[in-house]
Amino acid sequence: MIVDNYVLLPTGVLAFGKGIQEKNFEERVKRWHENITNIAFFLILAGSQTAEIEGISSAGSTSVSRRYTAVADAELLLRGPTSPARWPLPPLPAGVSPALISYVASRFLKIKPTVISAGLLQSPSFSHISLESPEIGPARCLSSGNAMDINRVKLLLEAGLKIGKQLKKSLLITECVPGGTSTAFAVLSGLGINVNGLISGSQRNPPSELKTKLVNKGLKAAKLEKKPSSVDLMAAVGDPFQPIAVGLLMGARESGQDILLGGGCQMLAVLALALNEIETDLRSEFVEKISIGTTSWLVDESLSFSGKRNSFIHLMNHVSKHFKVNILGLASGYRFNDSNQKVLRDYELGYIKEGVGAGALSLLAQIKGLSQREMIERCDKEVTNLFKSKNEKNLQEI
Repeated sequence: MIVDNYVLLPTGVLAFGKGIQEKNFEERVKRWHENITNIAFFLILAGSQTAEIEGISSAGSTSVSRRYTAVADAELLLRGPTSPARWPLPPLPAGVSPALISYVASRFLKIKPTVISAGLLQSPSFSHISLESPEIGPARCLSSGNAMDINRVKLLLEAGLKIGKQLKKSLLITECVPGGTSTAFAVLSGLGINVNGLISGSQRNPPSELKTKLVNKGLKAAKLEKKPSSVDLMAAVGDPFQPIAVGLLMGARESGQDILLGGGCQMLAVLALALNEIETDLRSEFVEKISIGTTSWLVDESLSFSGKRNSFIHLMNHVSKHFKVNILGLASGYRFNDSNQKVLRDYELGYIKEGVGAGALSLLAQIKGLSQREMIERCDKEVTNLFKSKNEKNLQEI
């Protein structure tokens, strides 16, 4: 039964969105269950100077630490907490990197990502695809209204499109982009969608006023046309992740694949940017095989400054209404109330919430049969391993 655009499936998976029908989402969940071991799994790492604004993000407690969050999180996802780390996880105000949850889920699923990087200050020490010269560096702050050169955006978009067109299997897109909810806020606003008070973030209480100020400044400085193209909009106030993901998404749909966008606001922004480039009468067909995969923590969030419950569902419905399409959201039902680890229980208090594909990978693990109890036990164990590895490294450095 569907109530308030929100459904609890027997597996514990949540389905939500305007216009969803039980047959529709059950068929999609079934297809993902059948194809879990045969998917194209991409993790996109990108950098933006937006992340260096004081107070903008908790994906690292300081602006300096947020410069290497992406490579540190990717390293944890790829190698796990017991392997020696080239990049230390940045300090967090609370909680633990969502990459740990992603690691546990992906290990259960026996899948690993293909990593794509753009705009990083570091050269990753693990295998990855670099779609541009590392010397280009992060995007400029969105407040400049000139975040990226237009040719850069076009090249990244074309590279993503080329990869997507060649896919012969279902696609999972995940990301790690500090400051990414702010650039998502910016491009969604630039498309004319009212998202004020609905954009989440890594903080327990996301800095809505700060983000609004930066976005307004950036859009004003950009002097865009009334209905800007997605390329112009990304160049003005976006980040390198967006054109890569938009290209991947559009290319994979062209090749007929099912797509799971692993994340929250950032993935909604990617979908919106893609829809903006598609003819109006083709948009409904375009979204038919696309789902947003996220966490229950994000779906449950009710941002105090919006006065609305389930803020992310409202945000998704605003995007649906703007483009006159029905978007399906799916969320993992895992909770950490019974965890032995405080850093995991912090998720229940509103910290972190999502990132590095934690929601989508947990969703797939749940669909495949990883129980609530087993998920907690595995995550508890890996947190212990993570703290043990950190302590051992600290002792070695003394």
